[in-house]
Amino acid sequence: MLNIAIRAAHNAGDFIVRKINKLPDLKVEVKAVNDYVSEVDREAEARIIEELLKAFPGHSILAEESGMIEGEDEYRWIIDPLDGTTNYLHGFPHYAVSIACEHRGRMAHGVIYDPFKQELFAASRGDGATLNNRRIRVANLKTIEGALIATGFPFKNPDQLDEFLKLFNAFFSSVSDIRRAGSAALDLAYVAAGRLDGYWESGLNAWDLAAGALIVREAGGIVTDYSGDGNFLDNGQIVAGNPKIITDMLGTIQKQLKA
Repeated sequence: MLNIAIRAAHNAGDFIVRKINKLPDLKVEVKAVNDYVSEVDREAEARIIEELLKAFPGHSILAEESGMIEGEDEYRWIIDPLDGTTNYLHGFPHYAVSIACEHRGRMAHGVIYDPFKQELFAASRGDGATLNNRRIRVANLKTIEGALIATGFPFKNPDQLDEFLKLFNAFFSSVSDIRRAGSAALDLAYVAAGRLDGYWESGLNAWDLAAGALIVREAGGIVTDYSGDGNFLDNGQIVAGNPKIITDMLGTIQKQLKA
């Protein structure tokens, strides 16, 4: 299953990169305020779905653009064909294909592919995480002091801005710096690879998080929601980091939300 997911991610990613030179001519639709979908998103997703259903015709699929495709067995694929669409449409080279496979409610496989940098992050439950077939581990920073962490602005949910600014201010006074690059999938992949020490965000969807959460966990990290539970796929809140820094991050978040 992981190999099929990797092949599908590569095929979609190659298509996405080939379309870069045609960005000015792409058809783009507005799904909601500050939320866009292009013909590249739709075509990349169709290619992934075709590849997966060819190999596993009984599996279910949850995809960002196509919604839910009900299958007959206990596997479900969760797909974001182009995480970072706004970046892509502006020629900002930070976006990825994200594919996860869930079995009986537990993540079994995850793939995040950055086609511009040709970096493939992958994991299967219990087998560890890799970047281009080399093992990766989360960073070993012991406290939040000096950490480089990432987040995402609530551009689709302006009603969450006040809460976000409280958290941002609280973290900013403790960490080394904060990054906002525009792809939740790659933020999680970078946490898994030790490029970032931690990451937090809210207002996300399952397809933004599923593959990355598994990759972080298989790289030795912890992923929770704001309360410290594992309901991030349902409530869209996520906190990720190594086992030591996650305590500080959750403490900061919970203190600010109670204030």
